[in-house]
Amino acid sequence: MPIETSEVPRVAVRSVGAVTALGGDAAALWAGARDGRVGIRPVQRLDLTGVRTKVGGEVDMSPESAHPYPRPGGFRDRMVELALRATDEAMAGAGDLPGRAGAERCGVVFGTCNAGLLSGREWLAAVDRGEHPPAGLAPMSTPQATGEALAGAYDFRGPVFAVNTACASGANAVGWAADLIRSGQADVVLTGGSDAFSDVLFGGFHALEALSPEPARPYSRERQGLSLGEGAAFLVLAREDLIAADDVLGWVGGYGLSADGYHPTAPRPDGSGASRAITQALRSAGARPDEVGYVNGHGTGTDKNDPAETQAIRTALGDAADTVPVSSTKSVIGHLLGAAGAAEAVVTVHALEQRTAPPTASYAGPDPACDLDYVPLDARALDSTVAVSNNFAFGGSNASLALLRADDRRRPPAADLDDVVVTGLAALGPFGDGVAAAREAAHSAGVPADPRGRVGTMTVDPEPHLSRKQRRRMDRMTVAAVVAADKALADAELADGDRAGTGVLVGTSAGPVESMAAFTRGVLADGPSGADPALFPNTVYNQPAGQVAQHLGLHGPTSTVSAGHASGATALAYACQLLRTGHADAVVCLAVDLVDELVVRAYRDLGVLSTTPGDRRFAVTDAAVAVVLERRGGAERRGARSRALLAGYGSASHVRPGGVSWDLGGDATARAGAHALHDAGIAAGEVAGVWTAAAGLAPADRGERAGLRRIFGDRLPPLHEPKKALGEPVGPGGALTTALAVDALDGGGHAGPALVNATSLGGTAVSLVVSPAADDK
Repeated sequence: MPIETSEVPRVAVRSVGAVTALGGDAAALWAGARDGRVGIRPVQRLDLTGVRTKVGGEVDMSPESAHPYPRPGGFRDRMVELALRATDEAMAGAGDLPGRAGAERCGVVFGTCNAGLLSGREWLAAVDRGEHPPAGLAPMSTPQATGEALAGAYDFRGPVFAVNTACASGANAVGWAADLIRSGQADVVLTGGSDAFSDVLFGGFHALEALSPEPARPYSRERQGLSLGEGAAFLVLAREDLIAADDVLGWVGGYGLSADGYHPTAPRPDGSGASRAITQALRSAGARPDEVGYVNGHGTGTDKNDPAETQAIRTALGDAADTVPVSSTKSVIGHLLGAAGAAEAVVTVHALEQRTAPPTASYAGPDPACDLDYVPLDARALDSTVAVSNNFAFGGSNASLALLRADDRRRPPAADLDDVVVTGLAALGPFGDGVAAAREAAHSAGVPADPRGRVGTMTVDPEPHLSRKQRRRMDRMTVAAVVAADKALADAELADGDRAGTGVLVGTSAGPVESMAAFTRGVLADGPSGADPALFPNTVYNQPAGQVAQHLGLHGPTSTVSAGHASGATALAYACQLLRTGHADAVVCLAVDLVDELVVRAYRDLGVLSTTPGDRRFAVTDAAVAVVLERRGGAERRGARSRALLAGYGSASHVRPGGVSWDLGGDATARAGAHALHDAGIAAGEVAGVWTAAAGLAPADRGERAGLRRIFGDRLPPLHEPKKALGEPVGPGGALTTALAVDALDGGGHAGPALVNATSLGGTAVSLVVSPAADDK
């Protein structure tokens, strides 16, 4: 039966923090944006010889943090340091709020485009020199490593997730953080983004001929491209009843996500994809288009992005677009990539609070293709309680936030809640093609040893899913993602005509290692001239999601998430939340990671790669898993067969600052599992089986078992440990065990609900509950 509708709690912005080219705090960011003071200037820390530009929004300080976080060999990742500088300010402004909420109710959602690129670059360069770099450098390159570093710095023990939807990451992170609060997964969430300059970054945008030789002039006739920026911005969000009215800076009214499904780097010219994100943001906030008093635009200054965004605003706001002021914060700090959405949200909150629309600096006159009011050069009075902040990205990932002034009294519309069912499955790996093949392989002798260690790789047949021309510039990860998604959609019998509103969520831990390494090696060897423009689009984590959307015609909500080895389970949990609340009718959830020689080297150096069966470590394998989730009502209307109900989810963390944290005591596992069961309305005694995260790494497996005993006592349900035979497929592990659990339920292998566990190696646990589709709980 559909769940009854309920009131949605409001999500308050309690405090903010930022470090940008305009200064070391949020006040400097706002003052510079308000005054149109351009912080884009000649870059000092990098040699930009051979690059089309010499300017960027560089942070003019060394933001070294006193917080402990992993610094292998003493290497300090500037991206992490920038994040900690901004979060310190935001946390100071939050006062005793986190303490009153309790550590277990405080979470982190971190957005980034390049993640720990500087750590990865350092590690790769040393490997290629034939050296033995510190083992911890490689894992610090992942998005989740920084999310967990932030959680460890402030002892937050709630959900800890990272989102990597390229330039839409910051806005996506803020929206997801608000969802975690509205859904009861957390009460306080630290959210935002961070990215730092590197020669690899400048080389990539130079190769695409996207950089302006002078400070960017968004929306104007003389614009020549974008200006890159670096920095970090964070917001502390909280449930409304935890904050006194005088302490509310503003409200996160709602947000929207959408996929262009058009091109790896260029936006859809008519802006239709982006307009859907804006419309959804306003709808979820309960705001009308004619109530919008200000738009903080994506405004990059490129020939294609600015006109497309102009069309998106016109489509979403209708006649109101003729009078609404629009401006670009990127005109003063540059494009902060994964941090852009968070920095622009900070500016927008201040704009509403101070009743001032900041200008578009360096504006040089109207362009016929950009015909809105872009607040040229000087700030303007703003008398509205509603604003929109837009961020659009490579891969066609769009995110828009609807932000409200503190005195706006509206409440979000009650969500039209519904159950979430599984209607399609696909799995690819060394075991073969299909969940049945994985099920059979789980009873085998496991991954054999080879000279590198126990490593399983797969071969994916792209025909007939992708033609030779279509996959010409795709990497192996993207090909595997498209094939798995197409197979799952076919299994769900979701016809082409029913796919347009379907969303795409991808979970990955290592991301595009193959493409990132190849591109970085070119820059390391030959500088900007070695930057391959064909490779650069594939270096962003969300490129597989974008290609799936483009080739399979999916235009619903899209995001790419990371939680280490729990990434696949995290994608399923996020999709469950979006579907329950009506943000989409169907979502294909993908989890994909491929193992190349660099991934193998990283795990071997960490001492966790198995060489022989039973040696208390794990084998690693390729995998691509796709699960189609739908709202029960929509699935029933189209006559789809529901294989199982995704009845609940939960997440928790326990990070030890400065080191590896495998949830050795099972604390995070116990709390994540208990929360998932509570979310599903299922008692521990009703659980018929547990699909564990155990893959053979003895300390982590012992920790999980300890956590399960805290949930179930001495009467543990039957434990299923397929990864001990199949190997650890890195990010897709939780998605693969979920698919196996659903297969068992659908085939009568379980008499009742199953708990599925996934854990990162950094202290994050995610649990899912799947139950028979006929169960009306």
